[in-house]
Amino acid sequence: MISKKRAYDLYDKAATILFPRHCPFCDKIVSFGSMAHEECRNKAEYADSHETCIKCGKPLLYGNSEYCRDCLKGGHVFDYGLSLYNYRTVSGSIYRFKYEGRQEYADFYAVEIERHLGAKIRALKPDALIPVPMYKGKKNKRGYNQAEVLAKAIGRRMGIPVRCDIITRVRDTTPMKQLSASERHVNLKKAFNIKQNDVKLKNIIIIDDIYTTGSTVDHMTWQLKRGPASSVYVLTLAIGQTV
Repeated sequence: MISKKRAYDLYDKAATILFPRHCPFCDKIVSFGSMAHEECRNKAEYADSHETCIKCGKPLLYGNSEYCRDCLKGGHVFDYGLSLYNYRTVSGSIYRFKYEGRQEYADFYAVEIERHLGAKIRALKPDALIPVPMYKGKKNKRGYNQAEVLAKAIGRRMGIPVRCDIITRVRDTTPMKQLSASERHVNLKKAFNIKQNDVKLKNIIIIDDIYTTGSTVDHMTWQLKRGPASSVYVLTLAIGQTV
């Protein structure tokens, strides 16, 4: 019997013949069998190209501390964070992935995540990947949740279950980029609810597209640790710098 991953790979190859892939960085068509232009790929900067905070994974730009300024100001509820890229070098790519329907980028992102962070991810022994949920009305308007698309691509690639049935966003919130750190905390109060409390998952990895202050994943972690999870880690496509 053909595996789900193999079936998806065959479907994907057939689909790219009819609908050629776009480079996740410049958005131009790539040749068959390729997922990105090599010259574009080389312009993207990995988050760990600098020393990073041992808690959230942000680049350490000042001093010799093991923690970034944000983490020194206050602790996080999640156990540890990983990110693939520095946000400023891939902001256009993420914008198109998030707002312009370029869900196809997720397959490339998943390949890069496995190649660059796969060993660290497997060392965490995750029982499940849980994407940051989107409020139902917002998801219906956009047509998809980019965190869920990314999580499913990573899950297929690395053979890790993806659970979208554990936690839900029950309240719409103001876009986080418009708020200060303290306003984000207030904005997210009572935004998430556990849907299934009888499922025991020792290690969970929350998946999102961008890590900024960590407010969203902290509120999710607080709920998850009250319910099914013992350890909660965070994996994002890109991370901002400490300000």
